[in-house]
Amino acid sequence: MVRDSKFYDVLGVSPDASEGDIKKAYRKIAIQCHPDKNPSPEAAEKFKAASQAYEVLSDEDKRKTYDRYGEEAVNGEGGGGPGMSAQDIFSQFFGGGFGGGGGGRSQESRGKDVGHAMPVSLEDLYNGKTRKLALNKQVICSTCNGSGSKTKGRTSTCQECRGQGIRVVVRQLGPGMVQQMQTTCPACKGEGVAVDPKDRCTACSGNRVSNEKKILEVHIDKGMKHNDKITFSREGDQHPDIKIPGDVVIVLQEKKHERFERKGQDLVMHKTISLAEALCGFSFPIKHLDGRTLLVKSQPGNVVKPGKTMAIPNEGMPKHRNPFDKGSLLIVMDVEMPDTLSADVLKQLSKVLPDSKSSPEKFDASEAEECFLHDAAPGASRDTRSSLHDDDDDDDMDGGGQRAQCVHQ
Repeated sequence: MVRDSKFYDVLGVSPDASEGDIKKAYRKIAIQCHPDKNPSPEAAEKFKAASQAYEVLSDEDKRKTYDRYGEEAVNGEGGGGPGMSAQDIFSQFFGGGFGGGGGGRSQESRGKDVGHAMPVSLEDLYNGKTRKLALNKQVICSTCNGSGSKTKGRTSTCQECRGQGIRVVVRQLGPGMVQQMQTTCPACKGEGVAVDPKDRCTACSGNRVSNEKKILEVHIDKGMKHNDKITFSREGDQHPDIKIPGDVVIVLQEKKHERFERKGQDLVMHKTISLAEALCGFSFPIKHLDGRTLLVKSQPGNVVKPGKTMAIPNEGMPKHRNPFDKGSLLIVMDVEMPDTLSADVLKQLSKVLPDSKSSPEKFDASEAEECFLHDAAPGASRDTRSSLHDDDDDDDMDGGGQRAQCVHQ
């Protein structure tokens, strides 16, 4: 049994009403008695009482306290104490008011987040780093505590916009055509309050806020990635009409590296070696992202094919929040082939290299046409490629356009 049933009576529900019943009852009263819909003093009082009752009964802990000890036990945290206003409770329930004006500017619950892009090198993401970022931050004026006035209580509702901070401007587009636009009130600069020019705070010039420089230490952890975010909670701009400042969000932007490319936890690089190195073995150094030098050697007797990818385990990028777990360093081997070889070299190579695996079908050589290959530009059309067979001496031949033919055996 509850000690005090006043709040239940205000909403018209029983003390054992469910959370859904309480919400439904408050919604009905709030819509009927909101000042934007019903300007009568009786409706305003009923709206205020219903909002105070709902603030307590919609909170499980406050409701238990109220049921056990009565209204006095919840004063100061609801039920008429210095808690949320009736308009705040309504806005929280409905996600905003009716937008009809007349009630003054409602206080925003949270400010906007501010994003900053921070370029970082691959070395920073591999090793981790602490960077400093200087920001110009808007803070509530400490001299006037955000009132904009020298004298406490000397501010008033702006008469130009009636406290809304905006004005509706009608612009004529043509004969019989007009457009309504909302603009920031020039009298109060969108604040909704007016300050006597003679009584303006000298520290903020009546703006209620001032600017200060803020230095943030940005800790870049090992293994973080491109577009990862680092959030500084409530470090955004302050304002008297904002309860909670927004966050400052740092977005990491990885810069292109001259040697390595990141693929998840792996690092990828290209290395060009000669044909002799591909056949006989190679050894070359790599300077890693942490300054170490790795000496890379091929296994004796292994032949490296062009485009082959070889891996060095545990030399890739560290895993975020587990930096001892690393990916692999992948090396794509690009084999540089010689343009030409002399007859003597070809003869020597034919002795040491394996025989050709190609076994052409039997054919009549007297019926075959002998053709030679030429380099073709990538993407060349069929007509362009066929022009590579043109004879250099076509101009000396009758007709001038005859193409060179394959040689008949």
